[in-house]
Amino acid sequence: MTYKNFTIETGADGIALITWDMPDKSMNVFTVEVMDELEALLKQTVEDAAIKGVVFTSAKSSFSGGADLTMIRGMFSMLQEATAKDPETAKQKLFEVAGRMTWLFRAIETNGKPWVSAINGTCMGGAFELSLACHGRVVANGKSVKLALPEVKVGIFPGAGGTQRVSRLTDAQSALQMMTTGQSLTPQRAKAMGLVDQVVEPAELVNAAKQMIKDGLKPVAPWDEKGFKAPGGGVWTPAAAQLWPAAPAILRRETAGNYPGALAILKCVYEGLQLPFDTALKVEQRYFTQVLGTTEAFSMIRSLFISMQELGKGARRPAGVPKSEFKKVGVVGAGFMGASIAYVTAAAGIPVVLIDRDQEAADKGKAVSEKLVAESVSKGRLTKEEGEKLLSLVTPTPDYATLSDADLVIEAVFEDRNVKKAVIEQVEAVIPATTIFASNTSTLPISGLAENSKRPEQFVGVHFFSPVEKMMLTEVILGEKTGDKALATALDFVAKIKKTPIVVNDTRGFFVNRCVFRYINEAYDMLAEGVPAAMIENAAKMAGMPVGPLSLNDEVAVDLSQKIMKASIADLGPNSVKPEHMALVDQLIDVLDRRGRKNGRGFYDYPAKPAKKSLWPGLKDLYPQKKASEVDVNVLKQRFLVTIALETARTVEEGIVTDPREADVGSILGFGFAPYTGGTLSYIDGMGVKAFVTLAEKLSREYGDHFAPTSLLKDMAAKGETFYGRFDPYTKVGAAA
Repeated sequence: MTYKNFTIETGADGIALITWDMPDKSMNVFTVEVMDELEALLKQTVEDAAIKGVVFTSAKSSFSGGADLTMIRGMFSMLQEATAKDPETAKQKLFEVAGRMTWLFRAIETNGKPWVSAINGTCMGGAFELSLACHGRVVANGKSVKLALPEVKVGIFPGAGGTQRVSRLTDAQSALQMMTTGQSLTPQRAKAMGLVDQVVEPAELVNAAKQMIKDGLKPVAPWDEKGFKAPGGGVWTPAAAQLWPAAPAILRRETAGNYPGALAILKCVYEGLQLPFDTALKVEQRYFTQVLGTTEAFSMIRSLFISMQELGKGARRPAGVPKSEFKKVGVVGAGFMGASIAYVTAAAGIPVVLIDRDQEAADKGKAVSEKLVAESVSKGRLTKEEGEKLLSLVTPTPDYATLSDADLVIEAVFEDRNVKKAVIEQVEAVIPATTIFASNTSTLPISGLAENSKRPEQFVGVHFFSPVEKMMLTEVILGEKTGDKALATALDFVAKIKKTPIVVNDTRGFFVNRCVFRYINEAYDMLAEGVPAAMIENAAKMAGMPVGPLSLNDEVAVDLSQKIMKASIADLGPNSVKPEHMALVDQLIDVLDRRGRKNGRGFYDYPAKPAKKSLWPGLKDLYPQKKASEVDVNVLKQRFLVTIALETARTVEEGIVTDPREADVGSILGFGFAPYTGGTLSYIDGMGVKAFVTLAEKLSREYGDHFAPTSLLKDMAAKGETFYGRFDPYTKVGAAA
């Protein structure tokens, strides 16, 4: 029998080698077709008496990335259709579909012949769960090899036996830590935890796996043996008596109870360890079905799994434009941002020229790359040779003539129109007509900057976030005259440096920064109302934000807030900024010299390490303070989420953001908007636009007109619409009202 996604070869030793190699895909993933074929392969190997055991491996550089997005999307579509037809049986149908992988893996585990998973590369999600169901696991030794059950990061949890097998192979505390954080394990760490049996050199992988079978590997899982005890003794031991009462409290501290998938992991492990294995699998299947039915799971999977992949693969790339090749990229401005952009460019294997006013300034920019490379080499992420190769791709120079053959030039100089105008003119004097010019600006409108260009159709905004080497989002901004070639080139570059792009139309602050400053401005309002600063920060984190607004303001610099406010007043008039906000920031900067983390004094104090930062005590003296009992924390949480979501709705109404996927992905990757919501527009859709409008109107009456719902929101509420319905990114139905 032949298979589309697998090959099977049986040697003279009676060991069948099953190799996973999906055609037309760079990575193996689980699809319905793959599971059908895997089921057939299992049947074939069981029925063939000549086969003594099976080695399962991959022909690709990675082992597998887990489930395919089309399968996940199909599962949700099935649930929606089944719920519409018969809500009573919808959950039962989902329960059956969700258990397909669970019971296929259990069939492998109990088939009577030994299976060994030979893991040659990164192994994630369902692929690792399949490997855990095999009787032996051998992993190739390599720094790029990672093993993980990361499902919690997209709103669900390891629901194909993962919670039960991990907690029976390693101690419960390590199992919970691994699964509730979705952390990746090196081969060595996985072996130390007892999750894999051997770590070998890549060339020996298959031979080592076969040898396990030849050495008499039992085709029985440890938990199917009589008298099996989980590592640590299960849940009724003195050690467990310390772990389990604390575990929910620790999880709540880390997640504020916002992630149903994370809590379900605790329940699955605690309940499952007290039950026979097959019953424990049914418990896991029950919780998995329950979590799949939550708004959080639907929204997170859509944004953080499906939409992120679609955007990363060029969902917004103009059709018909040839793919860009980057033989050289120029970066003008060797300050921290420009230097970091040069680093990620070189890390992608692209030669980059880093330009500044003189050689000393340019060399200082390259030193940023040298520092980052040294850190990577010291941590084993790069070899010395790889680091040297990366640095050889960065050429620091003050000579603009070196840009004459650049395919793309990125300007990353100071946020000043006149400075940028001078750079644009100098660059355009030497580059050919085919070169694309990109401005890395965080606030200045691209159309205005493009007025300084002789070729505005070749001019585009590419807004990076700091620190560039860590932040996964890049905003691509279209000026009024930006052409398809410029957009396509920008998106190709972002893909090459392995970041996720969102495309937005031009406006002051674009999308991300508009939302970020709404978040910070709401904190200013709360301070002025007398809400204690600690409550402001904690409420924001309880709402799901990764850092409080005051801490975030310190990171971006309080004096930058002052500059942006002054620029807004200069361009848009005094009503564009609340006087009390301006007064607060002026007091911090002009009177107290509290500029943020960069000078060790902002809303927080930053003592020398190892001491931790702490809120500046003087904040309570700026405004009369309310008692904590007078403040409703739930209302604070609502204010933070609603004000950001409202700003997103405004950008949609203004035509700045045209694809809801980009609003959601951009809000999570750009500034960490409560990931459990799926992003700003999913937050609105998740509660229902009508309910959101009602909440916004209530907040508007109590806390100000900036909470007033927009006309678009009111219209959508009246019509019972959603953002993903009205602005469907797949059919492009609808337009901004």
